[in-house]
Amino acid sequence: MQKKTSKRPGVNIKARHSSLKTRRLIERGVLPVGLSLEQILKDLSLTCRKNTFEMFGFLSRKHTRAGKVINEGLVSCRLVTTAFAAYLVDSLQDSTTTPMDAMSWHAVGTDDTAESNAQTALGTEIESRVDGTQIEGATANIYKSVATVTFSGTHAVAEHGLFSANAAGTMTDRSVFSPVDNVINLDEIEYTYQLTVTAET
Repeated sequence: MQKKTSKRPGVNIKARHSSLKTRRLIERGVLPVGLSLEQILKDLSLTCRKNTFEMFGFLSRKHTRAGKVINEGLVSCRLVTTAFAAYLVDSLQDSTTTPMDAMSWHAVGTDDTAESNAQTALGTEIESRVDGTQIEGATANIYKSVATVTFSGTHAVAEHGLFSANAAGTMTDRSVFSPVDNVINLDEIEYTYQLTVTAET
């Protein structure tokens, strides 16, 4: 019997199977339990389909209350919007009218309706949007934006979006998380949104 070999040099069958399982979960919008973002990105890279250009969005958060910080880690993945894809094409034609670096405004809300790439806004937006700091992520193909929202009341925060303006604008990604994040007056949540852009193999 001929021994099976991995389709990619240096990757054994068991490792590839594990990586494929990670990919299937991420493509369904499910975060793999116990995996760091670094491992998730490695698994996605190992299983990237040929002749495919991919983008994935990942959201992490840190919740601060009365000086105590809880690092909640990754809370959502997936669904870059159709509107953002169109914005990207427009920006390639005219970056003055549709600048990519405008995609830095973090918004939060309380609607837990399931994500869809057809969505253009949060379900129930609360608080003021915050202009995030934009940097490169761990590698050159990761866009990263970090912003801290300070809350002025009691809310069950269930959604986050990244937008091109401090009101209305184009939404890059809508993230819904469960369980919700219950906040009270003066709580702070630091949101880190990372967009991975993988070239075709």
